Amino acid sequence: MRICIFGAGAIGGFLGAKLALAGAEVALVARGPHLAAIRANGLTLIEEGERRTVAVRAAADPAELGPQDYVIVTLKAHSVPAVVPQLAGLLGESGALVWGVNGLPWWYFHHHGGPLEGTRLQSVDPGGAQWQGLGPERVLGCVVYPAAEVAEPGVVRHIEGNRFSLGEPSGEKSGRVVRLAEALSAAGLKAPVRPRLRDEIWVKLWGNLSFNPISALTHATLDVLCTDPGTRAVARAMMLEAQAIAERLGVKFPIDVDRRIEGGAAVGAHRTSMLQDLEAGRPMEIEALVGSVAELGRLVDVPTPTVDTVLALVRLRAKVAGLT
Repeated sequence: MRICIFGAGAIGGFLGAKLALAGAEVALVARGPHLAAIRANGLTLIEEGERRTVAVRAAADPAELGPQDYVIVTLKAHSVPAVVPQLAGLLGESGALVWGVNGLPWWYFHHHGGPLEGTRLQSVDPGGAQWQGLGPERVLGCVVYPAAEVAEPGVVRHIEGNRFSLGEPSGEKSGRVVRLAEALSAAGLKAPVRPRLRDEIWVKLWGNLSFNPISALTHATLDVLCTDPGTRAVARAMMLEAQAIAERLGVKFPIDVDRRIEGGAAVGAHRTSMLQDLEAGRPMEIEALVGSVAELGRLVDVPTPTVDTVLALVRLRAKVAGLT
């Protein structure tokens, strides 16, 4: 089984290191000093105070790696359209594309059923580039829960979590999803196969939709924005609007909004990924996390006044910062 991690930064590096240390045949697509360090010294994982290094194939050009059985994508959503041809080349004739990207996925309405079956979301797949260039039939869904960071080039530090929930868009327990789950489990990771992965996608999106843009606008950490009465109320309103959309689409939420917000507060003084990107001068995942929910609201005729307001503000924040 050949597995490629496309976007081997913090999460991709953690996943690649765990698989390689377990003896899996892994290749990484990385770039810059991180790639140079991996090639020169191997990939180092710091986990629970232990430091382990493993030799692993790594390249900037995916064409060097050859066809793969599984290509696990851990890029930021807005980075994917530009690399569709490279991803398609890695998949070969029968490879599976494992979608470990934050936000509402471009393949959401593949095997969804109902009147929106096959709908393409312009906010996350402008012009249908991914749908046409990759094909939704190639996709396995993946909800990523771990937190990690690149401590220095070639070195990834695991912070918390080890679950990668998997699922077919159709909900079936296929051979390809079971084989991948077994490989991840052999690497010491939790990899449950979910018949209703979209439910988990929405629970994670709940937080990303609200906490990320609010933090980018206020520069507040999670503990602050989840407990300040004003920003908590804004986050709660956004989440309730999203819940109304998701439930219209058949999603079932296992927890309520207030528990989800308390979970965010419990993380502590964490800077969200959107805030980190803003501070580092990198493009933010605005459309995948917020714009997609506003688009869905229009599709299912659910008003999203708070989402729309925050979306307008964070889009302008990105424009003023020169990140669009």
